[in-house]
Amino acid sequence: MLKEAEQKYPDIPYALKRTDSGYMPTTFKEVRQKARQFAAWLLANDLKAGDRAAIIAEGSPEWLISELGVLSAGMISVPLSIKLLPDEIPFRIQHSEAKVICTTHNQLEKLANALNLAGLKKIDIVYLDDDIEWGQSILKKHKVRDDSFITLQKALSVGSVLLKEKKEYEERLDLIENETKENDVVTISYTSGTTGNPKGIMLTHLNYWSNCHDAVELFDNPLYFRTLLILPVDHSFAHTVGLYTAMLCGISLYFVDSRGGGIATLRNIPINLKESNPIFLLTVPSLSGNFMKKIIAAIEEKGGFIEKIFKSGINAGILWHGDGFHTPPFQDRLKSFFPYFIARFLVFNKVKKALFGNSIRFCVGGGALLDIKQQQFFAALGVPVYQGYGLTEAAPVISSNSPRIHKFGTSGAIAPSVKCKIMDEMGTELTPGTIGHITITGENVMLGYYKNPEATAEALREGRLWTGDLGYIDEDGFLVVVGREKALLIREDGEKYSPEEIEEAITASTEVFDQIMVWCDHKKYTIALVTLDENKVKHLIRSNSINTAEQLLSILTDEFYRFKTDPKAKKVQPAWIPAVFQILEEPFSEQNGTINSTMKLVRHKAAQIYQDLIAFSYTSEGSTTLNKQNLEKIRKHFSLK
Repeated sequence: MLKEAEQKYPDIPYALKRTDSGYMPTTFKEVRQKARQFAAWLLANDLKAGDRAAIIAEGSPEWLISELGVLSAGMISVPLSIKLLPDEIPFRIQHSEAKVICTTHNQLEKLANALNLAGLKKIDIVYLDDDIEWGQSILKKHKVRDDSFITLQKALSVGSVLLKEKKEYEERLDLIENETKENDVVTISYTSGTTGNPKGIMLTHLNYWSNCHDAVELFDNPLYFRTLLILPVDHSFAHTVGLYTAMLCGISLYFVDSRGGGIATLRNIPINLKESNPIFLLTVPSLSGNFMKKIIAAIEEKGGFIEKIFKSGINAGILWHGDGFHTPPFQDRLKSFFPYFIARFLVFNKVKKALFGNSIRFCVGGGALLDIKQQQFFAALGVPVYQGYGLTEAAPVISSNSPRIHKFGTSGAIAPSVKCKIMDEMGTELTPGTIGHITITGENVMLGYYKNPEATAEALREGRLWTGDLGYIDEDGFLVVVGREKALLIREDGEKYSPEEIEEAITASTEVFDQIMVWCDHKKYTIALVTLDENKVKHLIRSNSINTAEQLLSILTDEFYRFKTDPKAKKVQPAWIPAVFQILEEPFSEQNGTINSTMKLVRHKAAQIYQDLIAFSYTSEGSTTLNKQNLEKIRKHFSLK
């Protein structure tokens, strides 16, 4: 794909980096040349086909060149999230047996700390920035050797000389390119957020080739689009639909200016949006949700006539578009016509231009499920966000709405080369409209989990990928995802985490909670449902002379969060610590269907039974543990004031 892109779009900008002088382009031809230079350097340093190279860095042309160089050398890329904590990095490095790591100024200290803690001091580090003296001082500080520390620019210079002066390197790279097979592994992508035993998903050349072509066919992309890549490029959605699909259509990728770290990066997004003037964007619900809030806040600040026109226009636009698939009733269209088109002419176009530039046509939503209200809002505004569905194990696109065919509240049409079936527990295909397990076959399905045949056998059954998600095919053929069957938390930005890690940390530090289920299904924060050990709580009441429900709930809250300061407890990423817990009146059990025959918690069943309580946890009243419902349950059960 890269070779063909160089031939078809040699002088088209592929990757653009924000500098003090503005965005500087690197063309498709230049990217391939630099990738081969880096590949030559890798080969000259005794790295060979099949070896692994990790990348922990912000998105940039250097990230792209590094990975394509790794692949050009026949090696395997291991993209890592910049959100990883220092103690989460070593497992991924050791498990993948990475021999080289590419990183940046913003990530180097964390990486050096992780390498030192794990005793991983003999690993090559390729530095994607230029302040090498500072980098060497950081390595020295954390007692990591710096004799194998090199900037990418230096590696490219060495590689360029090798390719010019030693014909064998050019020949070796051509041979690797020509002998690459469909099922050769391209990336090992680790499941995000789980500590201890994340799974390494092996995706092949065929997986990516197939999924990129599906993405292009779903969206009928014309040539030479441009986008600002806001999402982390290790994210499978941005990786495939951004970095790789660009090769098929000559898409120009602008990267957010990450100089200055995370806070500066966030501040740069609105600036870079105007500078890059994107035609489309890849987004996740948290990002599009922030756009929505920013728009509404700006309109409300103006107030008066503008606010009135905007709000009536949005409501009219929702009526005008209906569900996006079926033509709305004539009366709805007639009623909405004038307020909608007046708002578009007077307000909407100015709002779009102020936030996204004057070229934006649509956004593609992935990573997590997009609330239907967001879909309706942005469609009315004139910047539709087309919800898709996928997972890394599927490279990742399984389905998507698109400009050509879409329906709000669904995850869209199944990708052309993917065959999706909704199955019951026994593997019987279910009829349309019936909720079951989402399963797929296709060329996009992963090779398996690296060094984990048990997990591979569980996910891939007779070549069919069981996604761990529940859903159904509706009467119009659209996929509707209703929840997760797998025991994974998923935040609104698509990040995932293991609930067991959190539950074990809590229960290991206190005995007053009998059962705990943590939950996060495409929400901003995690919550917990708990049952109490009656005898332990009564002991607490006696030993602390507790008279009121407020006193007891305060102590229970301290007990719940004791794991945060318990040196023996498992460490949990702060972002995943439950913000609130809700007390249940009866335990999880086989009788109410929340415990199965093997005594495991059936999470989706528990979530269904307690859906109202979960919803309450995301209200202003329920977002704090000291809420009316918890207090009433305590008063009732323990006879307190």
